[in-house]
Amino acid sequence: MLLLLGLAPCDAPRATAAESKLHLFIWSEYIDPAVVADFERLHTCRVVIDLYEDSESMLARLANGGDALYDVVVPSDNMVPVLIRRGLLAPLRKENLTGLAHLDPRFQRPDYDPDHRYTVPYQWGTMGILLRPTPGRTHAASWGLFFDPEQQPGPFVLIDSPRDLFAAAFRYLGHSVNTTNLARLRQAMDLLVGARKRALGFDGSVGGMNKVLSGVARAAIVYNGEAARALRSDTNLVYLLPREGSILWVDNLAIPARAPHRDLAEQFINFILEPTNAARIARYTRFATCNKDARALLDPADLNHPAIYPPEESFSRLEYLRDVGPAMRWFDEAWTRIKAR
Repeated sequence: MLLLLGLAPCDAPRATAAESKLHLFIWSEYIDPAVVADFERLHTCRVVIDLYEDSESMLARLANGGDALYDVVVPSDNMVPVLIRRGLLAPLRKENLTGLAHLDPRFQRPDYDPDHRYTVPYQWGTMGILLRPTPGRTHAASWGLFFDPEQQPGPFVLIDSPRDLFAAAFRYLGHSVNTTNLARLRQAMDLLVGARKRALGFDGSVGGMNKVLSGVARAAIVYNGEAARALRSDTNLVYLLPREGSILWVDNLAIPARAPHRDLAEQFINFILEPTNAARIARYTRFATCNKDARALLDPADLNHPAIYPPEESFSRLEYLRDVGPAMRWFDEAWTRIKAR
């Protein structure tokens, strides 16, 4: 799906058509259109936005020529080493990135890219359960709402992302989200096949949120920002971090290896790193910002919102997904079987 923002022609008399565009490849509903419009006005350009709903689709597009089409992409933490290994990201020219000092110390030396050679942290969060509770019924904060038929709250949606969904199954079974043990993988696959037979189907986090809001589904696996937006729209909903544990994630700004407008891409990243703009984006998406100076500009209610900024006690049961290297082929094969059954 292609979304064009700022359709007014650029008014810089010396700018060519090629020079006047920035191509952004990003998750859906993941940036404030007003921030994009301000960047367009400031730099007399047009931002062309292409959307994806899962990391695997993003990787496939970049690997099939997208690294020469897009100027900025937004990969999740565990996907960064894969993109680097496949030569799909350009090393950052950090001398041109003036806003790195705004990053929260928590995100200044991430394991997946310790020196920020390729990425700049953007937003972070968790994955959990968006639920419309059944009146008069108590629902456990557990992945069992999807994996145990006796706990099922009603129609539900599974997240359409293999590593994320396997992570939920692994934690329910008492394993690390990063296990590559084949016996445990098969155990998780069997669990997911059973859930898939009872589910409404698979959808992205935004789609799952919309199905719960509309009443089509009673529960969905979503990322926390979608949950926080849903709770603002419908106060009868709840966001649950399962007691068995879940994932933490960090999304990043990066420049593809053959980006056609690298200078403009760096200006865009600097623009996003400005605390005022980072705060505007956080207010729009309802995700946690990686920008420490932006936090001072946010509503205290948002900073204390457990769906946006998880309580400190929850971190002991949250894990980052890691790059599993060659073992990813087993996940791909298992995912194909799950979807086919």
